[in-house]
Amino acid sequence: MSENKKPEKITHVKGMNDILPAEAPLWELFENTVHSVLKSYGFQKIVTPIVEDTALFKRAIGAVTDIVEKEMYSFTDAMNGDALTLRPEGTAGVVRSVIEHNLAYDGPKRVWYKGPMFRHEKMQAGRYRQFFQVGAEAIGFAGPDIDAEMIMLCRRLWDDLGLENIRLELNSIGDAPERHRHRADLIAYFEAHIDQLDLEAKNRLHANPLRILDTKNPAMQELVNNAPKLLDYLEAESIAHFDGVRRILDHNNIPYTVNPRLVRGLDYYNRTVFEWVTDQLGAQGTVCAGGRYDPLIESFGGKSTPAVGFAMGIERLIMLMKSAGEMADPGVCDVYMVHQGAAAQMQAFVLAERIRDAGLDVVLHCAAASGPGSFKNQMKKADGSGAAFAVILGDDEIANATAVVKAMREVDKDKQQASVPFDEVVDYLVDQIVGGHDHDHDHVHYHH
Repeated sequence: MSENKKPEKITHVKGMNDILPAEAPLWELFENTVHSVLKSYGFQKIVTPIVEDTALFKRAIGAVTDIVEKEMYSFTDAMNGDALTLRPEGTAGVVRSVIEHNLAYDGPKRVWYKGPMFRHEKMQAGRYRQFFQVGAEAIGFAGPDIDAEMIMLCRRLWDDLGLENIRLELNSIGDAPERHRHRADLIAYFEAHIDQLDLEAKNRLHANPLRILDTKNPAMQELVNNAPKLLDYLEAESIAHFDGVRRILDHNNIPYTVNPRLVRGLDYYNRTVFEWVTDQLGAQGTVCAGGRYDPLIESFGGKSTPAVGFAMGIERLIMLMKSAGEMADPGVCDVYMVHQGAAAQMQAFVLAERIRDAGLDVVLHCAAASGPGSFKNQMKKADGSGAAFAVILGDDEIANATAVVKAMREVDKDKQQASVPFDEVVDYLVDQIVGGHDHDHDHVHYHH
């Protein structure tokens, strides 16, 4: 490379996107709302590694699935030869952790997680190869009541986020013996109509025939609609469980549609399955999905333990929040420190620390590559920061041991600005911003 040639830019890996500072407030609003709702239902946070043993996902998801066969980011550890995988979903890691650390030894547990997942799949609206999920798992609960509670938790979250037009689809896929009988009849039915199956359906016929029911191929819809329905194979215990879920939802006025074609894509589900879907994101309209997975923990080597959970895609819900006009305050601080001169800069640092001690967010102007910036330039920065107030220090202020505190928002223009002794600046700002008697500042995060 010649000395004058610029290095070639390196861009992001396809399907793995940056979340830029301008987008971050909406993500924070979503995450804070999720945290609040989950906490109100008694869920505690759990954090598991991004990388797990590949065998974990093969056992949980099923070796003959698109995720395991085509979509997982798997690699061999160069140091010790271990087969490792970037997690494609969150439940398997949580269950592994519950068993490994014996978390449910003293009774059922409600836990939740959030973080990035990885799948090498075709990208669509709100679907990426690194994508973020929030999920919740209720471990050790056997009855239909917890299934209904998980669904109601989601309904509350949509309300708190201001999201509409998200509808609930519900089904029961019964227990293993019921599914086995249905599976045999389903294979026989599709074999009798083999000429109507597309290539994908033919590949799934013996490996995972339930997934054929989820086809989006218009030419196969009538065939699928006439296929044997799993609901017709349910026995008394599965029917009672499903009826129990529906009774609670009905009593709490939670609308839903029973969708007999709803099967979920992972092998570990049983009985209740559900999806929250929307028509606002194109063909791939599922924003949250889950269900019961009673067999999974025992299949991992743990004691037989019932469980139910869900996961939601954050990117898709952020898209819905944007389309609903949901906005988060872009302000980055409560106070912007403007200063000119060496002595003023020193005092600005002192005051900024005192203000932060009181729980307010402060941006102190620092020199850019073009120079320290004039008062006019700094005030533009203060205005753009979203700060409620600018604290201004110059030679005159240093001489008088006072700071000019200037209101930066329209609602405060009647006050304009005040000259405040250094020792009183913190109390003045706290009174104006946190006290809120005559201030409408929504951004403040006051740390008690």
